[in-house]
Amino acid sequence: MEQVRVVFMGTPDFSVPTLEALIEGPHQVVGVFTQPDKEKGRGHRVQMSPVKEKALANQLPVYQPDTFKTEDMKALMDELHPDIIIVIAYGKILPSWLIHYPRLGCINLHASLLPKYRGAAPIHYALLNGDAQTGITIMHMDEGMDTGAIISEHTIPIHPEDTSGSLFGQLAQLGGQLINSEITKLAQGSVKEQPQEEAAATYTKKITKEMGRLDWRQSAKDLDCRIRALSPAPGCFSFLNGKRIKVWKARPVSDEVSQSEPGTILKLDANSFTVATGQGVLVVMEVQPDNKKRMNAGAYVRGHQLQVGMQLTNE
Repeated sequence: MEQVRVVFMGTPDFSVPTLEALIEGPHQVVGVFTQPDKEKGRGHRVQMSPVKEKALANQLPVYQPDTFKTEDMKALMDELHPDIIIVIAYGKILPSWLIHYPRLGCINLHASLLPKYRGAAPIHYALLNGDAQTGITIMHMDEGMDTGAIISEHTIPIHPEDTSGSLFGQLAQLGGQLINSEITKLAQGSVKEQPQEEAAATYTKKITKEMGRLDWRQSAKDLDCRIRALSPAPGCFSFLNGKRIKVWKARPVSDEVSQSEPGTILKLDANSFTVATGQGVLVVMEVQPDNKKRMNAGAYVRGHQLQVGMQLTNE
């Protein structure tokens, strides 16, 4: 079997399982590109990306360019001479010359079933929209944003308890499981690519903190989808007696009808409290008051003397 020379480009934790698989696999990683180190926290400590840490631990050469638009970068690629470039959550737009540089192309692992959910936040939007499944698309990159021809797609179900955090973990591992066999197929010329259906394409926007503001006029199902989509970050929030409270875990009961105003607390239990919504009710199970740790909703009820009839608001 031909050993393929691989340049890897990635930055966050999501990229690491794919890099690990490449390191352990039959192909040769000749260089790792990741975002420049950043200062973090009050002490302004310089922090390496998870990809850089993994690459250095395996004695791989690491490159952190601010731009690829230099002759030095072209000379570096000539020196590395990759057969293929693997990109997963790198965080930089690659110039045209680099996309077309390796003989097997630039390959991107994208965390959605393209052409649905192109852009920055595909996992979040699959949950926000209540999708039943998501997956990894492996595609040849071109000059557009996630518009390249599809090499393969691999689907996983979205379970009622899944959050963005749990799906990130599942899809990151899936990328690692797939990458070596996909490279081998490309090298053997046994891949039949499919162009994306442009009419079916959707684009995702960057997730913001404001998206976590809960509007109790929405249905219980939609509120639950939002809570899971924005967990673990940035989190969803509401207000009780003017004080902010984050809602981390809930369960929708769509067939239970309430005539109360949305946001009204309807019932208090040992481990939860139930809130009226625009359609159905939401059983809240885990919360976090401002400047405190996450806690069981029952403990919050007892510690803050909640009563039936109190009103959660969105400001």
